[in-house]
Formats: sequence, structure tokens, C-alpha cells
Amino acid sequence: MSERILAPRWIVPESLEWPERFTHLQAAPAGVWMWGRDVPTTTAVAVVGSRRATLAGLDIARCLGRDLADAGIQVVSGMARGIDGAAHRGCLDAGGSTVAVLGCGIDICYPAEHEQLRAEIVESGCVISEEPRAMEPFKHNFPKRNRLIAALASAVVVVEGTARSGALSTARWAADMGREILAVPGSIRARQSEGTNLLIRDGVRPLLSIHDLFEAVSELQPGPTAPTAPGVAPPSRTGLSGPLAEILSAMGPNPVHPDALSSALNLTASVLASRLVTLELAGAVLSLPGGLVARTFEGR
Repeated sequence: MSERILAPRWIVPESLEWPERFTHLQAAPAGVWMWGRDVPTTTAVAVVGSRRATLAGLDIARCLGRDLADAGIQVVSGMARGIDGAAHRGCLDAGGSTVAVLGCGIDICYPAEHEQLRAEIVESGCVISEEPRAMEPFKHNFPKRNRLIAALASAVVVVEGTARSGALSTARWAADMGREILAVPGSIRARQSEGTNLLIRDGVRPLLSIHDLFEAVSELQPGPTAPTAPGVAPPSRTGLSGPLAEILSAMGPNPVHPDALSSALNLTASVLASRLVTLELAGAVLSLPGGLVARTFEGR
């Protein structure tokens, strides 16, 4: 691959690299700066959420990014702190391609601590910005860039977000373009889940596993031999895979205390609790008196 391809370049709608999905925008940019190797593809999912994410939310975003990469699906996000960065990282760790759409100039690394992350994104995917190269990350640029994130993806997954989160702006743009929107449910007491729970209340499909994406968007269906990351458990009867299936496997046929699972799986109590909630919502796990949990028939 030539150095020219790795250098930032200005592309316009007439360019061969121009993302096809930008044609779905009512207010498409006149051009964008693109930096990287792998241009945006039509098989992509946007993963967005709170900058002030919980540990459980970060884990979900990272796992989702990894699962999408394993299925050969490109991950699109905004390279922000929190959920965005975790989704990019999960995808990269699985050897996938990811696209970061910036709310600042392409020469500006924002946040500054994501310099290494940006370098890895450029090596396997690309970074995009419609702003002048040296534009600082002004607040009003971010809602505008969210329309580009929504346009590039077949579906948008909101992992965490408050009721006024910018991630909900991305969801609104996606709805306007007829994209599928999914949201990860969370505790009704958690501020970071206010936005996602409101989306679900208003009819957005809850995401309990990557298989919800495959059911919602036919073009995202992986092939019959979709790759599985080493050490990742296969789907259970519920269609759950990855970390969730690993928990089901560790539970065995008898009720167990979460502390024992936490120790066996080397998970923190908060991360395990979040995943158990997801499993219970999926009907795979049942809470019992005494703080015990057990697999249901659906989880076997």
C-alpha cells in the first residue's frame, strides 16, 4: 500500500472513494478529508454512546466491536472517549476495520489520549472529517458529524446515553434516513441508560446480542462460516454468543451464586451483574431467592 493512500486526502462526490451511502443525506458534504487504508463499506454498523460510560457499558461496546469484526462487519463511530473508543478498540483487537468520523479537523487528535487509537484506525480503516484540516473540536461540529456516522451505517446501536446524549442525535439522523436503530437496555436507576431506555420505550428494538442485529438487518447476516474469535463460546439456544454464552456455560445445570461466577470467569462484580441482567432479559437466566441465579431451559 502506497504512502499516498495513508496520507490524508480530500475526496469529493465524483471520487472513486466517495462513500456511496453519503448519497442518502439531504445535506451531504461538498467533500471530506479521508485518512487511512480501508474506505467505508456498505456493510457497517455504527456503535455510539456516552463519553462518561460505565465499566459495564465499555465492556459491552468493546465486545460488540469485536463481534462485528468477527462477522466481517465494519464498525463506525466517533472516536470519542467512552463508548466510541471502546467500540473502535474491540474491533481493532479482533483484526477488523473501523471508521472514525471526527467533529474536528483531520489533523487534530481529539481527545489527545486517543492518538495511538487513531494511528491503529488509520492502518486498518480510515478517519473522516468534513471540517478544515486544522479545525478545533468546537461543540457545534459534533451534532453535524453525527449525520455522517448515521449515513455510513446500515444500523446504529446506542450502548449508553443520557436523555440529552449526542448519541441520541445520531439515532435521530439514522431514523430520518430509514436506518435500523437498536439500543442496549440498562438499569432504570442509571443515568447513562436514560436515553437507551427511552428509545426502547418509544419502540426501538433492544439489543441483547449481536444476533438481534442480524435479525433486524438482513444485509448484515454473516455467512454460514462467519469467523469466531478464539476462545469465544458458540451461540446458545437463545442465539447468545461470546461473553454471554461463556457465562451460561460456566453456570452449569445447578443454581449458583454470582460471586462464584465472578471468580470463575475473572470478571468484576459490576461487569458480571450487567451481563446477568442482559441474560435475564433474554430469558436465559432466572434470579432465585438467596441471591442465586440459574439457567432457564432457554439458556441450555
